[in-house]
Amino acid sequence: MNALSALLSPRAIAIVGASNDFRKINGRPLRFLLEAGYAGALYPVNPKYAAIGDLRCYPSVAAIGKPVDLAIVAVPAAQVLATIADLCRARTPAAVVFSSGFGEGGEAGQQLEAALVSAARAAGLRLCGPNCLGLINAFDRVVATFSQYADGPMPPGPVGFVTQSGAFGTAIAALARARGMGLGYFVNTGNEADLHFAEVMDAVLADPRIRVGAGYLEGVKDGAALVALAGRALAAGKPLVVTKVGRTEAGTRAAASHTGSLAGADAVFEGVVRQCGIVRARNEEQMLDIVEVLAHCALPAGNGLGIVTQSGGAAVLMADRAEELGLTVPALGPDTRVALRKAIPGFGTADNPVDITGQFVAEPGLLREAVRAVLDDPAVDVAIIWLQLMDAHVDKLVALFGEIKAFARKPFVVAWVAASPTAIASLHALGIAVLRGAEPAVDAVAALAEYAAAQRRAAAAVSAEAVPLNTDALPAGLVPSLAAAQVLASYGVALAPAVVATNADEAVAAAVRLGYPVVLKVESPDLPHKTEADGVRLNLASAQAVREAYAEVVKNARAYLPAARIEGALVQPMAGGAVELVVGLHQDPAFGPVVMVGLGGIFVEVQRDVVFARAPVTAGQALALLDRLRGRAMLDGVRGQPPVDRHAVAELVAAVSRAGAALGPRLSSLDLNPVRCGPEGAVAVDWLLVLQ
Repeated sequence: MNALSALLSPRAIAIVGASNDFRKINGRPLRFLLEAGYAGALYPVNPKYAAIGDLRCYPSVAAIGKPVDLAIVAVPAAQVLATIADLCRARTPAAVVFSSGFGEGGEAGQQLEAALVSAARAAGLRLCGPNCLGLINAFDRVVATFSQYADGPMPPGPVGFVTQSGAFGTAIAALARARGMGLGYFVNTGNEADLHFAEVMDAVLADPRIRVGAGYLEGVKDGAALVALAGRALAAGKPLVVTKVGRTEAGTRAAASHTGSLAGADAVFEGVVRQCGIVRARNEEQMLDIVEVLAHCALPAGNGLGIVTQSGGAAVLMADRAEELGLTVPALGPDTRVALRKAIPGFGTADNPVDITGQFVAEPGLLREAVRAVLDDPAVDVAIIWLQLMDAHVDKLVALFGEIKAFARKPFVVAWVAASPTAIASLHALGIAVLRGAEPAVDAVAALAEYAAAQRRAAAAVSAEAVPLNTDALPAGLVPSLAAAQVLASYGVALAPAVVATNADEAVAAAVRLGYPVVLKVESPDLPHKTEADGVRLNLASAQAVREAYAEVVKNARAYLPAARIEGALVQPMAGGAVELVVGLHQDPAFGPVVMVGLGGIFVEVQRDVVFARAPVTAGQALALLDRLRGRAMLDGVRGQPPVDRHAVAELVAAVSRAGAALGPRLSSLDLNPVRCGPEGAVAVDWLLVLQ
């Protein structure tokens, strides 16, 4: 048995520090295990007792003399290191450490935690915690926790829940129970001194009884492990839904880089998890809504939403929310409308959303036929059925939804406001998702469609690859423009031609060679943002204009920063393209090189319309990034402008991402701003590369 199996499905458990007072933290695990009917061997360990109840109590783990798969460590922090040494001598593969006073408690606690991990790893012992609530495997009645959640029923279900927070994780588990949602696993990882979220969730999802993973995160220690977990979960068809706090955390900033200043930890996390098929929820309620739908529904073929409701107000609310989230509420075909007119009252609405009114209570067949017609429409991929109260008609409605479930070939969810516990349990028994309201239902269906799209992308994906780059000759800090251009061009990044001129005569010669009109920009390793120093001149159409511009930008740069090293001026031809984008790279502490794309120009940090992905990406993945921009309509042509060549933009983004992956840890940041885009393609006219 490997260590993760020993942790989650142990055949024998030792409770180190066990108490005969079942109200105490160190007494509760034994009580929970006994009450749950755990079938494995139980070994209380505490030199104070000869026995606890009917069980012999041992003075040490070594005194047990039999194999122990999992140790529950419930002793003061000062005794934990000695306990771990005892477990190592007994070759115990896994331990849950409740004790606090480690990494969360200052420098002394951090040193103690480091010693704890070092001792455990030397012997191959894996640790969950310290400073954690432990875990529950409801299938096998493993209740290795002191959480108050275990005081109530723990029905097993298809959801595995892993949380970095103990108290808030318990609240989420209790909320799931109140909703009638069974958690097959509950695991609190605590300080994650050894085992971290991704490792534990990976083991939970490996259980065939689990269909969906749910997680609560406060931070990501190992971004690569999370991405690898997401890939395996996606391949297994097991959705992973996470709520992560810290949306406004600034993260690491790179002073010289627009990309660095925009790459807050949360913005990067959002981009990476969407890229790899993890569904993100805003809060615990939404997480459980989404899990509810993913656990009960097949995946839709698209994002066309059909709505059937007994309330016109709910219909409008759902249609509005669907549009906000990128779902479509398509007009129904003529055959569908004919079928609906035959089925619903004349005062109902026979288009999408379909309002069948409260008449269906008297005529249950009305709802059945309306839903049948909507689901049969080719433009509809998934449906929501909304109703409220109806406590007097629960049996009739449950039977009706059972009939719908029997004939439905597309997924649907029921939004039943103020549904009774009996109604929810009965629909769950039929394999039907039940949501608490109109907007939560739309949010959850949007997540279902998002996950389905991720599955389709994964099935069609071609792996992005990056050839390693020899960076020994490149300086640290701001890389000179032409050296940076050489690196980018070697990966296929489309750049405007550029020549560095060290005096006005060279600038004029470069302009003649490149062709008028030209742009002239001061070149200095000390001035990353040339416009701030008034160091840029555009649309220079003559030799005289170039000479004057050269003198001006050099003078302005010296006035702006007298100590600046002026290496001349960069001369480039004016580039076309009506739309300006920004494309960049950033070194994220958790995920490594990440690529950014967004609406660009000098106001990029004001607009903040940017998205991120882990580098490298394929051109297809880059197209999906463009679709996530709030201002994506700009790419389609506005105010008489022709549409941008999206594929050329995507190829440029993919090329930039390959360069980022190749630079690896040497990368600090890269800005291509602006990238001028039009129907003829996309070209970067300004670039700024910073290396570690």
